[in-house]
Amino acid sequence: MGILYILAAISFVVLFFINVGWLTSNLYLTITGEIESFFKGTNPIENVYYSLYLKWILLIDGLWLLIALFFMIRRKNFKTDAELHYLSYKPILDPKICVVLPTYNEAGVIEDVIKNFQKNKLVKHVIVIDNHSSDGTDNIAEKCGAKVIRKDRNMGFGHSYALGLKEGLKTDASVIVTSESDYSFNTYDIPKMLPYLDNCDIAIGTRQNQVLVEKGNQNSLLHVLGNFFLAKLIQIKYFSLLHAGVVNLTDVGCNFRFFRAESLKKIVDELTYPGTDEVKAGIGVAIHLTMLGIQKDLRIIEIPITFNKRRGESKIGSNRRIRAIKIGLTFLWLILKT
Repeated sequence: MGILYILAAISFVVLFFINVGWLTSNLYLTITGEIESFFKGTNPIENVYYSLYLKWILLIDGLWLLIALFFMIRRKNFKTDAELHYLSYKPILDPKICVVLPTYNEAGVIEDVIKNFQKNKLVKHVIVIDNHSSDGTDNIAEKCGAKVIRKDRNMGFGHSYALGLKEGLKTDASVIVTSESDYSFNTYDIPKMLPYLDNCDIAIGTRQNQVLVEKGNQNSLLHVLGNFFLAKLIQIKYFSLLHAGVVNLTDVGCNFRFFRAESLKKIVDELTYPGTDEVKAGIGVAIHLTMLGIQKDLRIIEIPITFNKRRGESKIGSNRRIRAIKIGLTFLWLILKT
């Protein structure tokens, strides 16, 4: 079934570009006045019949949709036990929150980010994983009262993320929260997210609601559509059509996440290779966590959150679209191979 899934995903991408190519070529031919060379019929149905390329494209599209529908109905890898599908209530009676902040050269904003989270009385610990910053980010964070884990070299975001989760579990916190150090996320979403952990193991923020995002934020249309596509790919990977709503995903790239500590312990060691601190998924660590949670039968829910325009300098650089495409392809391969 895994091979069939990979083939279905690859064929979808191929068909997508074939369809886009067909539409683009028709637009060009329409502009140049040569569109009549493709069509010989007197009505749209005859045009489909006489157009060799369009006829085969429509037939292949239809066949793919039928196969995909059959695949989704028959998919039964996870969450087929009815007891895992419905309401469960396990309240966290005395919530203590530990906020984990992976960071790299965020001296201009790290103080505001830490103090913002410290405003919430439930936040008992703030852990900053400094990825060998050169601008004094670590010293500023320490002065703000955060626990700082300094790395002697830049080992990437994924390594900092995984290390932060493990450090968070060493505290007495019952809830581990991951966020970013650029002020994208705010402490006032904590009262919104926290109650869902009474019913679930993981609560993930989603930035897909435009009325909740600040204008000029770093998520382009490409990011939004890419995250949504990858999210649905994960659902198709793990659930049959009848059980697709057990975990309803829309934004796999969001790093604002809440974990019950006892639930996180079930999956955190799977983020790295045995006996090492090397992260299996690299920058895709958040997606990997989602898939591990599904595989371990954890209850996962997405909550609409506010999303602010980042402060400070972006680490992506000027070629944001190219970088986004590279990251998207990395995420796609991670989903297919895991």
